[in-house]
Amino acid sequence: MLFIKKKAKEAEMKKMKAVEAEQPKPETVKCPKCGAELDKQRVVKAKYICYECGSYFRVKTKNRIKMVTDPKSFEPWFEDMPMSNPLNTAGYEDKVKAAQEKTGLKEAVTVGKALINGEPAMIGICDARFLMSSMGYVVGEKIARAVERATEEKLPVFMFCCSGGARMQEGIISLMQMAKTSAALKKHSEAGLLYVSILTDPTTGGVTASFAMLGDIILGEPGALVGFAGPRVIKQTIGQDLPEGFQRSEFLVEHGIIDGIITRDKMKDTMYQLIVTHKQRTGYANFDKEEDEKFDISEILKERLTSVENKTPWEKIRGTRQMTRPCALDYIDYICEDFHEIHGDRTMNDDKAIVGGIGHIDGQPVTVIAQVKGSSMTECMERNFGMPLPDGYRKALRLMKQAEKFQRPVICFVDAPGAFCGMEAEERGQGEAIARNLYEMSALKVPVLSIVIGEGGSGGALALSVGNEVWMMENATYCVLSPEGFASILWKDGKRAKEASEIMKITALDLKSLGVIEQIIPEYGVADAKACESISRYLKGNIKKFLEKQNGKTGEQFAFERYARFRKF
Repeated sequence: MLFIKKKAKEAEMKKMKAVEAEQPKPETVKCPKCGAELDKQRVVKAKYICYECGSYFRVKTKNRIKMVTDPKSFEPWFEDMPMSNPLNTAGYEDKVKAAQEKTGLKEAVTVGKALINGEPAMIGICDARFLMSSMGYVVGEKIARAVERATEEKLPVFMFCCSGGARMQEGIISLMQMAKTSAALKKHSEAGLLYVSILTDPTTGGVTASFAMLGDIILGEPGALVGFAGPRVIKQTIGQDLPEGFQRSEFLVEHGIIDGIITRDKMKDTMYQLIVTHKQRTGYANFDKEEDEKFDISEILKERLTSVENKTPWEKIRGTRQMTRPCALDYIDYICEDFHEIHGDRTMNDDKAIVGGIGHIDGQPVTVIAQVKGSSMTECMERNFGMPLPDGYRKALRLMKQAEKFQRPVICFVDAPGAFCGMEAEERGQGEAIARNLYEMSALKVPVLSIVIGEGGSGGALALSVGNEVWMMENATYCVLSPEGFASILWKDGKRAKEASEIMKITALDLKSLGVIEQIIPEYGVADAKACESISRYLKGNIKKFLEKQNGKTGEQFAFERYARFRKF
C-alpha cells in the first residue's frame, strides 16, 4: 500500500514538473550594480529600479517619455536633421548609422513638446545608448533650436541630461556646441522662463560644463554619476583613485552643486509642480482663499497672557538662545501648505545654517529663506548653531535672484547669533559674502519681508534683513553684536554682558521706537511649542496683508522704497 502511494506521488510530481517546463519562463534582466537576476516586468513596474538593491537602470528615450509625459502627447521636433561630419573623420558615419539601427533613434538627443498633467513643456532626453550620448553638432543644434522655439512659445524646458562628453570625431566643432546651447538657454532665461535640468547616469564632460549645469533648478537621479572629468579620465590624467560616492548625485547635493535628488516615482508630479509654481502671475497676492478664517488663541494661552511678566533685555536674549524656542522651520510648516527645499550655493557647499526654498501661502508662490539654529544639540552642531558660512549667504542670494527672475516675493526668517567667524569663513570670504547680499538685496525688484524670530546678531542677521519691511517677534533681539562682545570691546570685560544689554537698545520695543522695524509679532507669553501655531497663524495673516499691499507696484518701486527705508538711518 505504501509502495503504491509513493509511486502515485512521484507520478504527480513528474506531471507538475512537466507543466512547469511548458510554462514560459519570465524574462529577466541583470542589475548593473548588484548583479542580481531580476524579473523584467517587476523592474519595469518599478520604473526601471532594481528591487533588490535600489539602483537605477539607464532608461530608453521612449520609456522616459512614457514616465514623465501624458499619453500620446509628445510631439518630436527637428527629427530630420542630416548628420554632420565636419572633420571628415573616417568611419564616423558608419558608427552613427550603426547607432541609429541599434537604438531606433536619429541622434543621441530627442527634443519636442509634451503635456505634463495637462501643462505644456519642452522636453529634451539624452540617451546613453547612442554613442554614449556624446555631444556633436546635431545634438547641440537640436537642443539650441528646441530652446529657441520654447522661448518663442513661452514654454518651460526640462532636459534629461546624460553624456560621456564631447563627440571626439567632430573635434573643435563639438566644443562649440557648449557655447551654442548655453547661449540659447541665456535667451530663454532672459525671457523669464523656467529651465530645469535633471541629471541622469552618467552626465560628464562638455555637457556637464554647459546645458546640464545651467538650470534654474538642477535635480539628480539617485546615484547618478555627475562630473566634468569622469573617474577613468581622472585616473589616467593624475593617477588618482576616487573615493566611494565621489561625483554621485548625493555628493553634489552635499557640496552645494545641485538643488536636490529626485526619485522616479515623484518625477512627473515634481515637474508639474515646478511648472505651476513658475507660471507668470500678476501681482503678489494670488491667494486661493478670499478670506482667512478668524481665529482666537487657546484658553491656555489666554491664561498665560494674564500672568506674563515683562522680560528684561538680558532675559530676552537668553530666551532666544534656548533650544526649546521654535525655529523657522516650525513656523514655515504652519505658514506654507508646502515647502520644497533648494540646496547649495552652486559653488562648494550646502550650508545647513541657512535653509531656502519655494513654498505657497494659500496658492501664492514665495521664496523662503531662513537661518536655522537647531532644536537639539545634534542638530545645532549640524547647523553650526545658526551661524552661516559665506556659502550660506551665497545660497541665500542665489535664491533671491531666482525669486526676482520669477517675480516671487521673498520672505526671510532671521535667527542667528552672528555670521560664523572661523578660519574657513575667512578663507571663503565672509565679509565679501555679507557685503554682496546687502548690495544685491537693496536692488531686488520683488517685495522682501524680513522677520527676526529669535537672535538677530550683527551683520550676520543684517545680510537677510534688507527688506521692504522688517518685523520682530515680541521677545526677539536685534543688535550690532552680542552683549558679551559689546562689553568686551567697550569695557574689556565680557562679564558685564547683562549691563551691556540694558543700554544697547536690542528689544523689539526699542527698535520700533527707533524706526528700525515696522511691526512687533506677539508671542502670547513666550514662543514655545504651545504658542507656535497661534504665532504662525498671526504671521500668516499679516504676511498676506503685506503681500496684498505690494500689488500694483513695479520692481523699480520695490527697489526705491527699500533704498529709501535704509537711507533714512
